Amino acid sequence: MSRLLVFQHVAAEPLGTLDPLIRGRGHRIRFANFERDPDAQPNVDRYRGLIVLGGPMNVEDQAQRPHLVTELRAIERMLELGRPVLGICLGAQLLAHVLGAPVRRRPVPEIGWYPLRTTAAGQTDPVLSPLGEQAAVFQWHACHFEIPDGASHLAVSDECPQQAFRWGDNAYGFQFHLEMDQPLIERWLATPAYRDELADSGLPHDAETIRAQTRAHIGAMQAQADRVFNNFLDLIGRPQKRYTLPSREFA
Repeated sequence: MSRLLVFQHVAAEPLGTLDPLIRGRGHRIRFANFERDPDAQPNVDRYRGLIVLGGPMNVEDQAQRPHLVTELRAIERMLELGRPVLGICLGAQLLAHVLGAPVRRRPVPEIGWYPLRTTAAGQTDPVLSPLGEQAAVFQWHACHFEIPDGASHLAVSDECPQQAFRWGDNAYGFQFHLEMDQPLIERWLATPAYRDELADSGLPHDAETIRAQTRAHIGAMQAQADRVFNNFLDLIGRPQKRYTLPSREFA
């Protein structure tokens, strides 16, 4: 039985639909919850894979949130070991930062449902290809990553071309939230900080629009997400190629 490490930042952003998929395949999950224990120092060498979830903080907040430095070093170590890494939203931005790519604030956030287009590389990618050429996905981010040098650019949207990448054989960054279900979207829309962010975003749509779009799109996204996540979980436990990363310091 393989062991999987998950970095969680806030209670409102759990594994979502990923959780039953992981447990159903017999993987043991260890959570490092940095909201509860910001001083946690997990030993990543003990795990066969790492998933880094989203959160309202940003890569630039390292001075105020030292756990981000811990996470960056942990991601770097997992890449050195050649073990699978999946970064979702903030997690993808942290992964990109480790790989030397800038993470920048967007002039307008992406919140709600947006059409995603896969690139030629994305359409043949062993993990992301179930999305097909185009899919509606759920977004909630005010920053974005650039695609790291040497990574495969897998997906784009009209508002934010940097949506997904693969580095090496088994490290993935997704800007979007495939792990969502309808109750979790409702939870975000009811969370005061998230509700205020949507209200202040300047976007033309509101919570009711997002609810209507959720009813229209959630079933298809969940079916595609299950296939994408199962493809990623197939990587857990396999012998993996090791990579040498340039030496980096995180402040």
